[in-house]
Amino acid sequence: MKPAVLKKTAQVTVLMLIITVLVPVLAFAATGFKDLKYSNDTVTGVVYSDVNDVHAQVYAYDPNGNRVAVTNVTYDTYDEVNKLYIYKPFTVTAGVYDSVYLRGLYVNGVEVPGAVSAQVYRDTGTGGNTGGGGCCSGGGGGGGGGGIWGSETLYVNSDGSVDADQLKNSFKDRDKVTLKLSGDIALIPAKALVDYVTNSKKVLVIVNNNGSYSIPINALKLKDLASKLSVTTDELKLKVTIAKANDATKDGVDKAAKALGGTVASNAVDFDIVGLGKDQKTAALDLGNNYISRILPLSKAVDSSKATGVLYNPTTGKLSFVPAVFSSSTDGKGEATLKRNGSSIYAVIEMNKTFSDINGHWAESYVKLLANKLVVDGVTDTTFQPERNITRAEFAALVVRALGLDTNSGSSTFKDVAASEWYASVVAAAANAKLVDGYEDGTFRPNATINREELAAMVVRALNYAGAKPDVSADKQTQLLAKFKDASKIVWAKNEIATAIDAGIIDGMTDDTLGARDTATRAQSATMLKRLLSKASFINN
Repeated sequence: MKPAVLKKTAQVTVLMLIITVLVPVLAFAATGFKDLKYSNDTVTGVVYSDVNDVHAQVYAYDPNGNRVAVTNVTYDTYDEVNKLYIYKPFTVTAGVYDSVYLRGLYVNGVEVPGAVSAQVYRDTGTGGNTGGGGCCSGGGGGGGGGGIWGSETLYVNSDGSVDADQLKNSFKDRDKVTLKLSGDIALIPAKALVDYVTNSKKVLVIVNNNGSYSIPINALKLKDLASKLSVTTDELKLKVTIAKANDATKDGVDKAAKALGGTVASNAVDFDIVGLGKDQKTAALDLGNNYISRILPLSKAVDSSKATGVLYNPTTGKLSFVPAVFSSSTDGKGEATLKRNGSSIYAVIEMNKTFSDINGHWAESYVKLLANKLVVDGVTDTTFQPERNITRAEFAALVVRALGLDTNSGSSTFKDVAASEWYASVVAAAANAKLVDGYEDGTFRPNATINREELAAMVVRALNYAGAKPDVSADKQTQLLAKFKDASKIVWAKNEIATAIDAGIIDGMTDDTLGARDTATRAQSATMLKRLLSKASFINN
């Protein structure tokens, strides 16, 4: 047998021995953990026990069973109902592993009888991650447990099956529950979630080695989905997939990025949620304007001003912008949180795009940023023409891209928007999302230049769609507009312009003029879009 195999076998054997030693029978446990979090190299949480002692400690072990840290804990409060002493939150520096084991409670180095172990997985951006702990009524270990504190993490086998009662009970005590997958799919019974669809605090996190989903339960229209499949919510399942794309798709993403002058900085991953009914019949989940977060680990460190989340369209072989923010991780490469209201194949690319005619321009940084995000294009490969006027159709296209909207969802009813025109699909998407209005005669006037009043209105509607629009009262509107001597020239969008000022989207043309009826330029459009994306937390900068 090869040395590598021997080493691996030995590691597995050691791990099994650790689990055997560290995870006792929990039916009469008198000590346990709650609110555990393992971020970077630090574990935080709370330990509770029927023992109160000033010399109490919690021990931490690495995956091979070596004790790596000890921390002292101090009594805080007493739980009269469960007859337990709750200790103050502790912090222990455990080092960087995929997971560590916590063991508590020790008094003067002697383990308290009935103490419980918890395996805690390192947080990669998915929120709570404890694997157990539990007290008095079952619980803990690596099975996600129960206990008086509920459960944060449930472990899902490769077949994807999830126990409905266990998931439902976990949400009784937690606002966030994590499903840790050993495979690529989770088959989630809708009946475990249906009681929580009106609770805006409940979040289901689904994670595996490819990435993770963060799904607010109130975004799931379970009854509508069941109706599509002609089943009850008791019969409905959600099939959630987080799967690395196949080689053909990966090659397609690489080719598309290269065509744009970019490089791929992550795996291409298929994030998908569908309803599953009888006879394996499926139906797409309609998320409306609820943006769902997906976390992708990066394969290299990136500059957030040059990197962007992208959606890959296998039919066209092209990439398009997906709102994404970037953060660091312990491996030094980082991760991206992609936000969108639909399923697709997602990846991260990095670019370094600029144009010869923006050097030294006041909007240079905004234009370069949005070009790298695939939100704005040049007029040619090398020029942007920042002072050129922009049409209503062109700006509608930019807003649709900035929100990452699907442009294959129907057609518009404007009588002057022919289906054969390049802007037909983006105008339809903008109208469906209530970002644009037509005129009283039923036209959209796609080729008319857009003024600053119309620009501000469209951006504020986009903020509203993204759930980031501030409320501006009539009194505040008056206050915000008072300093501009030409505010009376605003024809119909006083509240929209006031809201855009309040959100930091627009400035005056001067300290005391708005120029609401002035035609807008490509540079002004890029600036407003950049501020829109920042206000909606769709980009870092």
